[in-house]
Amino acid sequence: MSTAVTVRILDREYTVGVDESERDSLLAAARLLDARMRELRGNNKLVALDRLAVLTALNLAHELQQGPTGRGQASGDALALLDAANRKLDALLG
Repeated sequence: MSTAVTVRILDREYTVGVDESERDSLLAAARLLDARMRELRGNNKLVALDRLAVLTALNLAHELQQGPTGRGQASGDALALLDAANRKLDALLG
C-alpha cells in the first residue's frame, strides 16, 4: 500500500507516494540529493533550481557510470534505488 511521504530538498517540500517498505530508502535518497544540491550550489543562492537539479542529476549519473570506483561506491542497490526514485518523480511530474 502506498503512503504519502514528505521530503525536504533545498528548503522545499515534496510529497511522494511510496510503499512503506521503500520509505527509508526514499528518505535516504532525498537526504543525499539535498546534500549534493547544497554542495553544488555553494554560496550562490541565486542559481535557478531547475538548472541546479539537472546539474546534480548529471553528476550523480556520471558517478554511477564510474561504477564501484566512483565517489558513491555505486552498486546494483544504488542503481535500483535511483531507478525507483526516477519512476516516482516521473509519476509526480507527469
